[in-house]
Amino acid sequence: MPSRGTLVANLTENRMKQNRKETAWKKSRKFGDIHGGRMRLKCADGIFNRTHNLLPPSEGQETPIFIVENTSRDFYFPVTIDEIKETLKKLPKEHTKYLTHIWLDKVKKSEYLKGETLQGQFICGSNIYLIKLYAVPSDNKMLFGQSKLTTKQLNFYKKYCTDLIHNKNGWYLQWTTENYKKYYLEKLLLHEIGHCVDYIYERHWSKANHKQVEDFADNYAVIWSNNIKQTVEE
Repeated sequence: MPSRGTLVANLTENRMKQNRKETAWKKSRKFGDIHGGRMRLKCADGIFNRTHNLLPPSEGQETPIFIVENTSRDFYFPVTIDEIKETLKKLPKEHTKYLTHIWLDKVKKSEYLKGETLQGQFICGSNIYLIKLYAVPSDNKMLFGQSKLTTKQLNFYKKYCTDLIHNKNGWYLQWTTENYKKYYLEKLLLHEIGHCVDYIYERHWSKANHKQVEDFADNYAVIWSNNIKQTVEE
């Protein structure tokens, strides 16, 4: 019987034949935002007008194009560009060839303290396919506010962090620098790539199929993380 990884690869190859119309930015949506352990939908209107004017790569330009913001001393990026590139090399080219940009973005401390900072996003439109990965706090605390994490949220992180703590400011997971790195490369990055694969080869997104969109990205991250580890061990 074919492995799960083979089935996903075959499924992806079959879907490559499907043509997709490019979507204007004003009509696009951001799906699969991982936001303090919560997923949500948001419009992407004007997202790049804040600090960058992104254009599709020119012919022959190496992709993905990397953008790295300067963070304050209270935050850092748990992964480097070289580490991201090494992960991309381990995936089928068909899964990553459409990615045009990977953006390591800063976060606002005021939003972090409210447990409202994003971790990752996939945004697409006008021939741009972008993954954003956000900085993490220097004290490695992932804040969630006063609401206790659901079982689904805890399961999302349990392979990398289970140190759930509560104090007067609310709930948080206490990470280590090493586990943050593993989580970003093995889970978060692959989750967002899964959204790209899903969008290109599988479905048009809508609020109605949000669960299917998230399930696909989660399954993609699990399968390909295991495949990468198995390849390295062999």
